[in-house]
Amino acid sequence: MTTIDLYGLQLSAPVRIVQMTAECIGVNYNFKKLDLMAGEHMTPEFLKINPMHNIPTVVDGDLTMNESRAIAGYLVAKYGKDDTMYPKDPVDRLRVDQRLYFDMGVFYKAFGDIVYPTMFGNGTPAGEKEFNRMKEVLGWMDGFVADGKFAAGTDQMTIADLALVATYTTLKEAGIADLDLSPYGNLEPWFEKCKAAIPNYEKANGEGAAMFGGFYKSKVSN
Repeated sequence: MTTIDLYGLQLSAPVRIVQMTAECIGVNYNFKKLDLMAGEHMTPEFLKINPMHNIPTVVDGDLTMNESRAIAGYLVAKYGKDDTMYPKDPVDRLRVDQRLYFDMGVFYKAFGDIVYPTMFGNGTPAGEKEFNRMKEVLGWMDGFVADGKFAAGTDQMTIADLALVATYTTLKEAGIADLDLSPYGNLEPWFEKCKAAIPNYEKANGEGAAMFGGFYKSKVSN
């Protein structure tokens, strides 16, 4: 059975996208913890593997890759039993890709604009503009999964759902003050449906999301 090396930190939502993908398609992975806080991503040894020094980084035989959503697509294309998680149908593929880009450039960015200034002490603290943007984004997310649909409108879970689950659970665990998730009533049923379909969910995502939330809350309380 195939085994890949996955370099990362469970705090990282993108790393957890790759973990969940591997779990869903039955790919074994050696998790190689890389502590960014300690600068382990800048060591000469790691820079030889990934000169961009970001995570996740995956090594599959002679192939080295980064960028979580691209890795997820590759893993399904190469090792998936079928194309369910990354459909080949042009319209379904369009919607999956759109949700992946949305997760990276809209959803996670809106989340990061709120939490990162607090976590790392740089930039302007989030204000009304950032919170209003987050609420707008959550409204779009809620619409994606209305009527019991998966995020790309498919009948089965795709890697788009995995990416959005990673962000959504990180947001939930952060417990951001002044951000009420209750108006977005479609999100929790969608999440629970995805959670039930992801093997070893806690290992692949739940534990890391909780770790992120704990780290954020420790900074808020300081």
